[in-house]
Amino acid sequence: MAAAGAPQAQGSGSGDDSAFQTFYTEVKQIEKRDSVLTSKQQIDRLLRPGASYFNLNPFEVLQIDPEATDEELKKRFRQLSILVHPDKNQDDPDRAQQAFEAVDKAYKLLLDGDQKKRAVDVIHAGKEYVEHMMSQKKKQLKKDGKSTDIEEDDPEMFRQAVYKQTMKLFAELEIKRKEREAKEMHERKRQREEEIETQERAKREREWQKNFEETRDGRVDSWRTFQAKGKTKKEKKNRTFLKPPKVKMEQRE
Repeated sequence: MAAAGAPQAQGSGSGDDSAFQTFYTEVKQIEKRDSVLTSKQQIDRLLRPGASYFNLNPFEVLQIDPEATDEELKKRFRQLSILVHPDKNQDDPDRAQQAFEAVDKAYKLLLDGDQKKRAVDVIHAGKEYVEHMMSQKKKQLKKDGKSTDIEEDDPEMFRQAVYKQTMKLFAELEIKRKEREAKEMHERKRQREEEIETQERAKREREWQKNFEETRDGRVDSWRTFQAKGKTKKEKKNRTFLKPPKVKMEQRE
């Protein structure tokens, strides 16, 4: 007989709750198994092929649940950072340093409330997307008169689907961030080039003005000399001598 106050399982809801509980339990078992990896295994995990995208999910890096408390987050960071710290892995300090930086970056990101919320939102979006696609698949199968059983009904397959979709979303966001950063950098470069051109133009104008001022007296003297010479030539030209009139010879008859 059920204990007083214990929830009663009813209909298909009981099956859904049971499936989710199984899924959740398996996820926790995997996290617990992975969390006790050796130093070398943790370094390999954090630097595996595609790590630049895998490590975009800070919860994946620290192997901690998104619902973990700040105290649990701090405890996990200490455990993992000690495991991969270069001082503890002197036989492979370079890779250990890279792994340590990945752990440190993920921890600092989750300490920021806004950044943590964005990461949680991405994870929830990934789960919702998979659930939506499952619903669409089942509707189509039902419409076609086929069995509505799909592979994502298996908790492990569902977990993998959510994991893949979440990684995809993190990757897409990172690509957009890089594109935005490149665009902003290009704009800053263009503005800087314009500033340099404006400064160079202003410099050329100042130099021209300076040369103009410095040569003003010389130009004035040259103009005065030119005018004086022109006046002298004009006076000489106007200075003419009177010639006697020509006498016409009378014609004889």
